[in-house]
Amino acid sequence: MRVLHVITSLSDGGAEAVLYRLISHDPQDEHHVVSLTGLGKYGPLLADAGVTVTVLDMPRGRLTWAGVRGLWHAVRQARPDVIQTWMYHADLLGGVVGRLAGVPVVWGIHHTTLEPGRSSRATMWVARACAGLSRRVPARIVACAEAAVRVHAVLGYDAARMVVIPNGYDLTRFRPDAQARLRQRAAWGMPEGVPLIGMVARFDPQKDHANLLAALGALRQRGVAFRAVLIGTGVDEGNAQLGAGLAAQGLDDWVRLLGPMTDIPAVMNALDVHVLSSSAEAFPNVLAEAMACATPCVTTDVGDAAQIVGQTGWVVPPRDPAALAAAIEAALAAWADRAAWARRQADCRARIEQQFAVSAMVQRYRTVWLEARDWRKMP
Repeated sequence: MRVLHVITSLSDGGAEAVLYRLISHDPQDEHHVVSLTGLGKYGPLLADAGVTVTVLDMPRGRLTWAGVRGLWHAVRQARPDVIQTWMYHADLLGGVVGRLAGVPVVWGIHHTTLEPGRSSRATMWVARACAGLSRRVPARIVACAEAAVRVHAVLGYDAARMVVIPNGYDLTRFRPDAQARLRQRAAWGMPEGVPLIGMVARFDPQKDHANLLAALGALRQRGVAFRAVLIGTGVDEGNAQLGAGLAAQGLDDWVRLLGPMTDIPAVMNALDVHVLSSSAEAFPNVLAEAMACATPCVTTDVGDAAQIVGQTGWVVPPRDPAALAAAIEAALAAWADRAAWARRQADCRARIEQQFAVSAMVQRYRTVWLEARDWRKMP
C-alpha cells in the first residue's frame, strides 16, 4: 500500500514524533511525506530512512495557492492509495486536495484544547471548517485520545467516522537502563541518594511551567528534600520568565534549566519521578516514555493522561499547585520505600508494554488505511 502523509510541520512535536515512529516501524507500506511548512527536525531523519519528503514552505498557520498547487502535484506524482493527514491545517488542505484527486483521506487529530483565548483564531477557524467537512471529506478520522473524540464531537465532527489509535512507543529504545541512569546523573552531578524530579516539555503556555514551579516552591518551604531538572526547547537559562519564577519561589539552588536534550531515554532513566504540569494535552507522549523506562509519573488530569498512568502514578487537577505539590510529596514518600518503589516501576513498564507498543499502533493504522482504501470503492 502506498501512503502519502500530509502534515502541518516536521518540527519537534508530539504528532511529528508519532509520524516518524509509525513510518519507521512499518516496512510493509511505501510512505511519502509532505510538510506544509519546512523540514524541521524530522524531515532529515525521514529522508535518511529513505522516505520521499516534500516541503511546501508555506508560512506557519497560513494556506497559500502555491502550497495548494504544490500539494496537488505531490499527490499526482505519488499516486497514493490513501492520504493520511496530521493536524488541522493538513486535515483541511490535504483532505480537500485528496478528495478532488479521488484519493481516500484519513484525518489525524492530535489536539484536545479548542477554546477562544487558548487556541489561536486561525486554529479555531480551521478546526470549525474541518468539522463542517467531516461528513464529506475523510473516510476515517483518527484521534490519538478519547478526550480528543469528545472535544471534536461537541464541535461538530462526525463521531461515526472517528477511531482512537493511542500513540505507540519503541520499547527497545525506551526501556529501563541502569547504566544510562548512572551516566546521565553523573553528567548532571546528581548523586544517587537525592530524589530527582524532572519534566520534559517545551516552553509553552499549555505546559504550565508556572504551575510546576509553584508546587516545587511549596515543597521547598515545607523542607522536602529533592532536586529537579527541566528539559525542553526554550527551557534554559536564557529564559527570563522561568528565571524570574525560580527566583520568586526560592528555587535557584533546587532546579536546573537544561534546555533541549537528544537522549530522552537516558533522561527518563535518570529521573526518579517525572512530572507533567500541563493545563492541556491530548495524549502526552512524555508520560508513556517515562513509564516505559520504569519511571513513575505525577500528572495533571489532561487529555488521556489518567488513562496512560492508570494506578501506577498520581493524577491531580490542572492549574492547582497545591494539589500538584501534595502529589509530588506523596511520590517522594513512596520513593523512600525501595521495595515498593521497585514494584511500582515494574508496573509502569508493564502497563506501557501491554497497551502502548508501537507494533500495535502500526497495525491499527494499517487497518484504518485498508478500510479507507475500500471506502473509495463504495458507491
